[in-house]
Amino acid sequence: MSAVHSFTRQEQHRHLPIWPSEAERLESFGQAIDQIGKQAYDQVGQEDLDHIRGIRRWSRRFEISGRGLIMLAPEPLSYLAGVVALWLHKQLEAIEIGHTALHGAFNRIEGAGEFASAGFRWRIPIEEDAWRRGHNVRHHGHTNVAGKDPDIYWGIVRLTPETPHRLINYLQVPGSLLLIWPNLTFLMNAHFTGLLDLYLGNGRDNRHDFRKDRSWSSILGAHRQALRKYIPYYAREYLLFPALAGPWFAKVALGNWLSETLRDLYTAATIYCGHVGPETTSYDEGEQPTSRGLRYEMQVRATNNFEVPWPLSILCGGLDRQIEHHLYPTLPTTRLRQIAPAVQATCEHHGVQYRNASWPRTLWGAFKQLARLSVKGSSERKAYITEKAALVATPQPGSVGDELAA
Repeated sequence: MSAVHSFTRQEQHRHLPIWPSEAERLESFGQAIDQIGKQAYDQVGQEDLDHIRGIRRWSRRFEISGRGLIMLAPEPLSYLAGVVALWLHKQLEAIEIGHTALHGAFNRIEGAGEFASAGFRWRIPIEEDAWRRGHNVRHHGHTNVAGKDPDIYWGIVRLTPETPHRLINYLQVPGSLLLIWPNLTFLMNAHFTGLLDLYLGNGRDNRHDFRKDRSWSSILGAHRQALRKYIPYYAREYLLFPALAGPWFAKVALGNWLSETLRDLYTAATIYCGHVGPETTSYDEGEQPTSRGLRYEMQVRATNNFEVPWPLSILCGGLDRQIEHHLYPTLPTTRLRQIAPAVQATCEHHGVQYRNASWPRTLWGAFKQLARLSVKGSSERKAYITEKAALVATPQPGSVGDELAA
């Protein structure tokens, strides 16, 4: 057993329990994480539904005031206030409301109505079914696992050492800032529907991640699915509302674009922090957990938390508690914030690294890793190899990763 994960003797100086075996440590960790989740899920109910309905009411107020100010503002300050208000609406709809609802966080609550995942309509240009398959199933089932997690392949961006290096990766830092971040939701829809695979590949030998081939039916299917959200969304933002403004068409279109860009930049800064960083673990293709406790440990090691005030946490959709979200993906955001101290204590008790720094520090770490991965070389893998040899057992049929991703 590698020194990284043997807690029977080596970790006494860190005041950790002396586990009789590695298997018993993992079993204890899995049971403790399950118990925290059970207690949290047992409390989910009307309070959580009231919270999300309240957020939706605030979202509508921000939309009405924002669109009104953008259209009618006589001077720059009130115009910018309208842009910020519309951004707040779009930000809340994207993550605190939409992301949470599509994970099924309110499905257990009687009367969930429009917030039930099956019929939920996301107020951003991302196709819901494509996102559920790519994000809920694959990303959460196989976080940071090469060949399994589609969120580590982003066209020109290489997010883990396991992704083969291409010449275009040398440009991924400026490319992220200038192209991907300001257009995140547009590109996410292109990603999950398979358009990026068709046009840019994914950096792997198998270029087809979301589409099995490049047949005409596959190509048409990808475009049809993407346009299902693109056309009505962008027609509303850049044709309908500007047209209603008459002579102020350009002013409204600009305001809508600015609010859209703010949402995408803020969301990108939130998402990139979640699984990218110098200490964040990634896994080779085919690596899967062989126990529930090991799956939880792999999730924690592949994920970062960051600290923000409560209002910013709302705008992050609870993804500042990304570790908790990956352990309990169908838990409402208010519960994620509540259980974070218990999860952190459990991780520390079992010797599992729980990363939780300030948002600027975490974001800076993500950019340093992005810059490191932009350069081709073998030195970038040295921090991973020893740890992963101890962390992940040989994959077996019916492993826990496949069971929970199904």
